[in-house]
Amino acid sequence: MDRAPHSPHDAVFKHLLSHRATAKDFLDIHLPGPLRALCNLNTLQLESGSFIDDELRASHSDILYSLQTQAGEGYIYLLIEHQSSADRHMAFRLMRYAIAAMQRHLDKGHTQLPLVIPLLFYHGRVSPWPYPMCWLAGFADPDVARRIYGDDFPLIDITTTPDDEIMRHRRVAMLELLQKHIRQRDLMDLHEQLVRLLALGYTSRRQLKTLLHYLLQAGNAADPVAFLRHLAQSVPRRSHKETLMNIAQFLEQRGHQQGLKQGLEQGLQQGIEQGIEKGIEQGEQQTAERIARAMLANGLDLSLVAKLTGLAPECLARLQH
Repeated sequence: MDRAPHSPHDAVFKHLLSHRATAKDFLDIHLPGPLRALCNLNTLQLESGSFIDDELRASHSDILYSLQTQAGEGYIYLLIEHQSSADRHMAFRLMRYAIAAMQRHLDKGHTQLPLVIPLLFYHGRVSPWPYPMCWLAGFADPDVARRIYGDDFPLIDITTTPDDEIMRHRRVAMLELLQKHIRQRDLMDLHEQLVRLLALGYTSRRQLKTLLHYLLQAGNAADPVAFLRHLAQSVPRRSHKETLMNIAQFLEQRGHQQGLKQGLEQGLQQGIEQGIEKGIEQGEQQTAERIARAMLANGLDLSLVAKLTGLAPECLARLQH
């Protein structure tokens, strides 16, 4: 449990240790030898010790100093925490404060993590200090925790995983294969592998829709409709075949409508502008009607034709018959 923020113990400790010369003596006396050898205590600079953690709750460290190394390069922070009562998870608290200090250092534009050395000053009723000072000891199995947090974290680099191996990854194979190759020039090259994976039956219809939306949104299929139709013709499962064909038809219709609309709008600004607008302005009703008939014959919506030609809906209804 965190202590009361304004206890007299805290106040006097923070007041004195905020004095640079006092802090220098404190660190010179109490820093372990190997760590003391790294630090140039003549370069001590007092920093703000207040941080905000991931849950946006203020957490507070008593004293935070920055300094240079004896080599003159790199950054070291000394985090001095005062405690007047025993806290079982004190080592974990110090780790949190240290990581917050590292994050703030990166936020300033630095690209390398700094060393943050936590020190705990204790003068509670229980003596000696009753809890471990290694935060890993707070786990049920500290040895496993050391292996997890002391070694490299597990990395799944799908960019270096052979396709043949990915194909054996059952329910995640489709996801991994697409994400590995999503940036390649043409995803049509994955056709055979995708068919084989879909034939295994691991991918549900809903998952297939999600994967196809991702592929179409982020991938590079030269002709998405042809890609989906080609895939639909090859997959054995009827549900997958229907899903692929439905999405292909939707894309085809949307592309057709967008293409017509884009062509009409562009024509309106360029060539048709000389026909429709000029014709209407000059009272050449026949020119506008001839263009409107062509639009309606191509399946354009009545309201869109009315908007583009300026003709009344009644006139357009007559032209349809």
